[in-house]
Amino acid sequence: MTTDVLTSASAGLGHITLNRPSRLHALTTSMCETMIQALLTWREDDNVRVVLIDHAEGTRGFCAGGDTRLLAQSGAGDGVAARAFFLAEYRLNHLLFSYPKPVIALMDGVTMGGGVGLASPASFRIATERTVYAMPEVKIGLFPDVGAGWYLPRKPGEIGMWLALTGSQLRAGDCLEAGIATHYLPAHALPAARAHMASAANEPDPREALQKVLFELNTENVPPIEKLVPDNRDRIDDLFAHDSIESIVAALEADGSDWALDQLATLSSASPLSLKVTFRQLRDGAQMASFADEMQQEYRLATRLVAGHDFAEGVRARLVDKDNAPIWEPRTGAAVGHEVLDAIFAPLAPEDEWAPLS
Repeated sequence: MTTDVLTSASAGLGHITLNRPSRLHALTTSMCETMIQALLTWREDDNVRVVLIDHAEGTRGFCAGGDTRLLAQSGAGDGVAARAFFLAEYRLNHLLFSYPKPVIALMDGVTMGGGVGLASPASFRIATERTVYAMPEVKIGLFPDVGAGWYLPRKPGEIGMWLALTGSQLRAGDCLEAGIATHYLPAHALPAARAHMASAANEPDPREALQKVLFELNTENVPPIEKLVPDNRDRIDDLFAHDSIESIVAALEADGSDWALDQLATLSSASPLSLKVTFRQLRDGAQMASFADEMQQEYRLATRLVAGHDFAEGVRARLVDKDNAPIWEPRTGAAVGHEVLDAIFAPLAPEDEWAPLS
């Protein structure tokens, strides 16, 4: 019987395969819980020395995120299902972040949202020529979650802030440049890579053996850097280093280059509330004491924003009606005051707060 997540363990390798191709392997609560159970079992199993996360061969995309339509339906009601999803997903993210054994993520194809949450904590993050990475949540009235507030501020320069605010898509070369991917393999080499990974899991030093395997299998040149070319890197680090969204917008307007105007157009299409939340999230995340603290904060944001107007409107405009004409509330960032943000970032009731698995 087919399931949305396939798990197996053999010859030293624990193998998680996402298997929901009709939704580009978008995550559900049950999928997260299945992965958590497998990882907890393997963590205590000395016979499992390496974990591989991939998607079913012959299907598109690694993981396109979470099931946003389900979340929107729940958020418009009592929000119980949405909160259950975020609780499980963020516990999975934290479990992977703290996992004591090497984890490999094959980021082959679309890697967005929840897929980024699976890949980011992995020891080996492998991009292919088919990789498309993005965190486009501000375009649907949410924010980059699954630990993005921890990972993105720790990317070189202001790449993380730029990615979070614009939702820009990166290919393999840029993923390597930004530290999102650790390795590159051509897609045709993945079947051989899976076999060699199983062998490497039984070597005295699996990490060293995996590095050797990945080096030997990459017989092609890494794809070129397309978006993070030197001129754009300089602009990103300069124009996205400011202390507010308004200052970033003003800097882009003053720059006036085609690139800057493209970024302005992208920002203007996003939820003003989401932009403000995301900016504060990343600046806070850069100073966060622990990954668990970051996930607790993101749970507060997620449970509140998923029940808000902009998320429902973003899903309607981008995914349901597809008119790409969301009407945001408020319509401008100037109307998003500190008191609005403080309420969104405020602690939940003690019994409602997120906590990692004990």
